[in-house]
Amino acid sequence: MAAMTRNARRALIAPLLLVMLALTACGGNIRDFIGDTYTLQNTSGDARTYTSKDPIGTTVSKIVSEEAPAARKADGGSEYLRYDDDIVTVSGAPGGGSLIRVEDIDGRYRSGGFAYLGPGFNPGSPAGGAGGSGGSGDAK
Repeated sequence: MAAMTRNARRALIAPLLLVMLALTACGGNIRDFIGDTYTLQNTSGDARTYTSKDPIGTTVSKIVSEEAPAARKADGGSEYLRYDDDIVTVSGAPGGGSLIRVEDIDGRYRSGGFAYLGPGFNPGSPAGGAGGSGGSGDAK
């Protein structure tokens, strides 16, 4: 079998790379996953609240297994997940289950509303900053 020329190999590889890029670019974001998985309870501006019949830990595990957050923190019985464009807060629902609030990162995040959660939640802080919580941290 004759050896392929460099240009022939490029001609074969280029379409494959384009397909791979298209597939990864078409992937949904965490907002889409939550909207497709949980029941919408209400909308307020750019924030949406969903309900889950599962407890907080199970709900958070499902969300995190779909897409890992840039930062994660547990505080006061709630779990906070920071993504590139959204803050996801999972807390207990009255009567059981959990509430999932998805907020655009431009809202309270940019004004420092989540700064008390520490590195990764301060406006402009890197996800893996000093002492950051890019992994599961102290979230349970």
